[in-house]
Amino acid sequence: MKTILITGIGGPTPRSIARTLRKHYPEYRLVGIDANPKALGFFMPGLVDKYYVAPRITKKEYWPFIHDLIKKEGIDQAFVQPEMEVIGWGLFYRDFKRFPCPVLIPPFELATTLMDKSKMSEALRGTYFIPRTVNISQSDPKFDEIEASIGFPSWIRAIKGAGGLGSLKVLGKDNLISWLLINRHIDDFTVSEYLPGRHLATEMLYFNGEYLKGASLECAEYVMASIAPSGVTGNTSFGRFLNEDHILKFCDECLQYICANLGTKAHGVLSFDLKEDIQGNLKVTEVNIRHMAYTGVMADVGFNLIEDTVDILSNNSSKTITRQPYFKYDRPYVFLRDVDCEPIVLESEDNFQTERTNNVTLGLI
Repeated sequence: MKTILITGIGGPTPRSIARTLRKHYPEYRLVGIDANPKALGFFMPGLVDKYYVAPRITKKEYWPFIHDLIKKEGIDQAFVQPEMEVIGWGLFYRDFKRFPCPVLIPPFELATTLMDKSKMSEALRGTYFIPRTVNISQSDPKFDEIEASIGFPSWIRAIKGAGGLGSLKVLGKDNLISWLLINRHIDDFTVSEYLPGRHLATEMLYFNGEYLKGASLECAEYVMASIAPSGVTGNTSFGRFLNEDHILKFCDECLQYICANLGTKAHGVLSFDLKEDIQGNLKVTEVNIRHMAYTGVMADVGFNLIEDTVDILSNNSSKTITRQPYFKYDRPYVFLRDVDCEPIVLESEDNFQTERTNNVTLGLI
């Protein structure tokens, strides 16, 4: 029996990881931590076996707490999910050449580059991987450069945070000025060409530079989209699982390009967000340095990077992992998500056109 630590247990992705672990490893003990004492995961019966309110990663008390917890609870491995904690654990490894316990996260240099959208756009400047982009701030909005190099409409978003944070399709300079004023609590943004095509996402597994597995999906509709000025909230309410190899090939090429420039290797679970331009060309908008929110739903239809992570950390090797760089779903699955219920997977969109019966639901995760 293993004991697994899950950090940020209040968030939807860590909760999804916990539920998937419960399903596939019912004998394992799960320990959840979160800096928020009101974290939802603390109050969900059966989600974890034990929970603790933890210091924030920015506090000096964090690492003594983690070391004590690992010893006290006999932690065998960890899923570190909040991106600031991923960075913190990466910095710990850089300084001490070891982790407090086995964990699968990207190298510090790669993680910091991908987490900051301005650093990522700089690393990919001049390539076909990203849309034309200008980094701006409240003190230096670069209106002239935006008009000259991108034009309008364009897309503005906060440099850090989930995809919907500070996001808007801006139609002109006045529109942009107003948006900066409304979001004056956010210091830095990226402004990029507006991409009208599909919103796509991938989840990909790497081990010491080797690309092991990847799968993709389309984010078709968003949770509570009507309350966001951009129409994008960062949470998908309806999505389609896709068998399109070119999406994964594009993402792997992009990641290998960044790693080559940084002199590092891709490692861990990396999750891409992409948009298509008017011609259908793929453009990277964000790369998450951890499992993404759909990881549990993807596990439910056969693409289980949570189970793979456990295997890699248990064996300190990827030898047991089936190589599937272009994973194929066996059916045209779709999924539905909302705020107050678990995701539902359906076998196809045809279910929306037929009589509703209990047998159209593949499962819950």
